[in-house]
Amino acid sequence: MTIAGIPEPVLRFSAFAGVFLVMAVLELLIPKRELSAGRGSRWLTNLSLVGLGIATTRVLAIVAQPLVAVGAAMVAEANGWGLFNLVALPVGAEIVAAVIILDFAVWLQHVASHIIPVLWRFHRMHHADVDIDVTTGLRFHPVEIALSMVYKVVWVLLLGPAVIAVVIFEVVLNASAMFNHANVALPAWLDRPLRLAVVTPDMHRVHHSTVQREHDTNYGFNLSVWDRMFGTYTDQPAGGHLGMTIGLAQYQEAGPTRIGWSLLLPFRRK
Repeated sequence: MTIAGIPEPVLRFSAFAGVFLVMAVLELLIPKRELSAGRGSRWLTNLSLVGLGIATTRVLAIVAQPLVAVGAAMVAEANGWGLFNLVALPVGAEIVAAVIILDFAVWLQHVASHIIPVLWRFHRMHHADVDIDVTTGLRFHPVEIALSMVYKVVWVLLLGPAVIAVVIFEVVLNASAMFNHANVALPAWLDRPLRLAVVTPDMHRVHHSTVQREHDTNYGFNLSVWDRMFGTYTDQPAGGHLGMTIGLAQYQEAGPTRIGWSLLLPFRRK
């Protein structure tokens, strides 16, 4: 598939690389916190997990195209499946509606990943990172990525959105994850109005607190409205952004910075 003459994989990678580079530079220029474990092995581990995640998605696409969200959108469009193929909307309105609904679906999935034990076993690898920066937004277990893709495929088949809507959603979701995990100090005058619409780094950082009552809030990845709507919003961490501890209380050591430890974490007893 091409968009404006650009192959969809090239477009998505370009957006990913561009946002990653901008966030990485901003982290150097205006960091919010001093990293306790530095970059080094953390970045090697987190970026290696990105590679494994991409490989997982590619394998799913090879096994069956509908196992990835964009492929599922193509199948739904070809067969007239899903809500948007039954209700005629202008293209722009359909794209906006699809992105909002799919964002809510991801919010639900994130909540479920904290509540359902078997899902938490894989999702906790993301939370085990002892620091939070742009690479944390990409740190997910390959099994969680596979489960997430299948989950999104179900929603895409039910909705039947335009293929371009799914591409936009995937690009926005990926960019949002890197933005709101970034170790960037946004001024309060910018953070306050911005978080009324989208999840900012200060808002999402609370979710990575070792304090349980903070850790189980601020689930949003892109739109901030869902946490406000469902009562899972926390404005600020009790210990302050500079005083709070990041990660999981039981894993405050070097383990999470290593690739082998991280991949095997879901299979540990505790």
